[in-house]
Order: sequence, then C-alpha cells, then structure tokens
Amino acid sequence: MNLIDNVWSDIISFDNLLLAYRKARRGKQHKMNVATFSLNLESELFTLQQELQTGNYQPSNYHLFTIYERKPRVIAAAKFRDRVVHHALLNIIEPLIDKEFIADSYANRKGKGVHRAVDRYQNWAKRYRYVLKMDILQYFPSIDHILLKDKLKNYIQEVKVLNLFNKIIDTSPVVAIQPQWYEGDDLLTPVERRKGIPIGNLTSQFLANLYLDDFDDYVTEILKIPAYIRYVDDFVILTDDKKQLHWMREQIRNCLAIQRLCLHPRKAHITPTSQGLDFLGYRVFPTFRRLRNDNGHRFARRLRHLSQAYQQNKVTWKTVNSSIQSWIGHAKHADTEGLRKKIFSDTILNVEFT
Repeated sequence: MNLIDNVWSDIISFDNLLLAYRKARRGKQHKMNVATFSLNLESELFTLQQELQTGNYQPSNYHLFTIYERKPRVIAAAKFRDRVVHHALLNIIEPLIDKEFIADSYANRKGKGVHRAVDRYQNWAKRYRYVLKMDILQYFPSIDHILLKDKLKNYIQEVKVLNLFNKIIDTSPVVAIQPQWYEGDDLLTPVERRKGIPIGNLTSQFLANLYLDDFDDYVTEILKIPAYIRYVDDFVILTDDKKQLHWMREQIRNCLAIQRLCLHPRKAHITPTSQGLDFLGYRVFPTFRRLRNDNGHRFARRLRHLSQAYQQNKVTWKTVNSSIQSWIGHAKHADTEGLRKKIFSDTILNVEFT
C-alpha cells in the first residue's frame, strides 16, 4: 500500500471531531464527565482542535481499575476528551490500514467479531482432524513501543499523525509483568525498553491488530497455513497432520520472539477437532457448540443481582433489558435453549429468550 499522507487536516477537522464526540458518548450520555463536556461542546471541540493543530495536545492520566472475569485484568480508562481524540484519529486512519489486514483476523473489525470467528472455526473443524490453539502471554502489557512505532511507520508517512500516535503510546500506564529476555538482550533490556498499551483503549484495540499483522502474514504466506484464525492474541491453526502442527508451533514460537512476545506456556495445545475446542466463550464441536459453563454461571449471578436492584429501583428496566438481551444474543449462537429456560425460570422478570 502507499504510505498514508495528507490526512492530518481531515483528522482535526471540526466535522470529524464532532463525529468522534458522538461515537465516544454512545451509552455514556448520563456520566458526569460526558455531560460536562457536552454542556460546552463547541468550545471543548475548538479547544481540542487548536491543541492538536499546534501540537500542544497532551493526553491526561488514565484511571486504572481491575476487573475479575476468569482472571484479573488491569483496565485503563482514558478521560472523555482523550477518547474523542482516539475516535477522531481512528475515524480516518483505521479504514485505510484495516483493508491491509488478513480476512481471518476477527477482533474489533467491522463485519467481523466473535460469532463470525466461531462460525469460521466450526466450518474448518468439519474438514480438518486436528487443531492447535495458542495465545500470547500477557499480550497487551508486552507490546514493545519501539517495534510498534516502527510498524506504524510502515503504513503512515505524515509526521503529525505519527506524533499523535506516539503521544498516545508514550503515555500508556506501566503495568508490572514478568520480564522476558530475547536473543541479543542484556540483563537490563527488559527494564529499559518501554512496553505495554492499555486494555480498554479504542486505539489499543487497533494497535493490537496492527502489531500482529506481520505475524499474520508470516503464518499465511511463509508457513502457508490455509486454516488460520486470530482474535486479538487467541489464534488457531487446523490441519490433518498432527506432526505438522508440532513443527508449526515451534516456528510460531520463534516468529513471536522476534516481535518480543511469548506463547503462553500452558495454552499451546494440539487436540482432535472431534473433542471440541474452548474458543471465544464457546465449546465448539464440528456439528454443534455449547456455551462455556463459567459464562452461564456468571450471567446467572449477574441476573440475580440485576433483578434485586431493579426491584429496589436502583437500576432502570432499560439497563436490565440491555444486559439480558446482550447475553441472549451471545448465548443463542450455541445450543442453549435449555440453559436459557433454566436461568430465566429463577427470576420474576418477563424476558423473551427464544
């Protein structure tokens, strides 16, 4: 592709900033910081535009908190005005770069997503006997800043655009992780090289895909693997040759090391597709799929809490129904009619689940 250039004026245009504001506020209109920004919308957007134009824009500090879903994750929440900038940047840049990504990368991309990735895997599971499922150890906290910035330069020429990306990357909060050493490193290299992008950032979702784009090309073009799917840092390979999968796993391990990444030591297994695979919240077999057990248990607990809060007028029906319909939409992509009946029979809420 040609290097991206002459798009800075589009990124900081008032119309694009206004569109970015509308995207950033979706589902958050009632939050105080969003309401405050909205109250002085024109002034806030013109101020952002001026800061970006003059190079004086500086991202604010993140609000860090931990969520516990199967394992603890540190989430970094950007200030609302920074999220507006993230949307403005990606409104222009993401469509230009996304079209260069492989078709079978499914995370955070228009027309892709979890359910399409699972459908794709299931179709291949009907054809191939074995699957190798892998993920990357501490992926977001391990992304190397130097390599990431170099990868951006492979797509973008315009200095002002690169500088804005660099500011967002450089202000990423540091999350303590187990240090890793790679070929050529000395004792202090893992400490001296900055790494990590915040889970929760819109820009991080895009940059996580971009960081592994070279890896995707290696798998599909050099290893010539026809049945390959990636969803962020979860990826699967299918073939009929178990020995070939063992060989491919080592090639992949070596390729990731060049990106200063490690395969998770306990999550790189080869299994027959007929035995089913835990993939993106489902247990997927060639001809049917089930919802993961922990997903159903977790939603049942949440539903009980929502039901109680609703009866006490602590949450609105809109909030309750949104959560319910979101889970039903996910559950209906598996054989879960009995599970849904059981969960909803224990509540007093009138819910359509079929």
